[in-house]
Amino acid sequence: MKKVIAVIFIILVIFGTVSVYATNTNNNTLTAETATSNLVELKDKAWKSMQDYQAAYGNDTYGMVAYFLNIVRIYSIPFGFVGIVIAAIYRYVIGIRKLDVQDKGFGVLVAIITVMVICQVLPLIFAIVVRGWRG
Repeated sequence: MKKVIAVIFIILVIFGTVSVYATNTNNNTLTAETATSNLVELKDKAWKSMQDYQAAYGNDTYGMVAYFLNIVRIYSIPFGFVGIVIAAIYRYVIGIRKLDVQDKGFGVLVAIITVMVICQVLPLIFAIVVRGWRG
């Protein structure tokens, strides 16, 4: 029965596929000039954002720290989720057969979640301390 279901599923997958042909409707090509202008625009946006933080905090150093903490907050989410997946694989997939790997996966899982929470809360604590107590 399992073999019949598997064969039917494979036949449905083979005959159910549809060919999709992509066409390029946009005739813009990436040249060195457009790539350079894109990089300059990104740099200008980042510089403007950092200046906004410096103006909001009233100090160049505090504004720069707040800007970097915001970047850390944003990028910690995808790296944290990838780390959680890897640690879960060690804990629940590989760790079924090897108990030492299961313990390693649990330790890594706890560490990654802790670092992720710290990266999410640290900008808030920084803003409370700098803007709240400093005035």
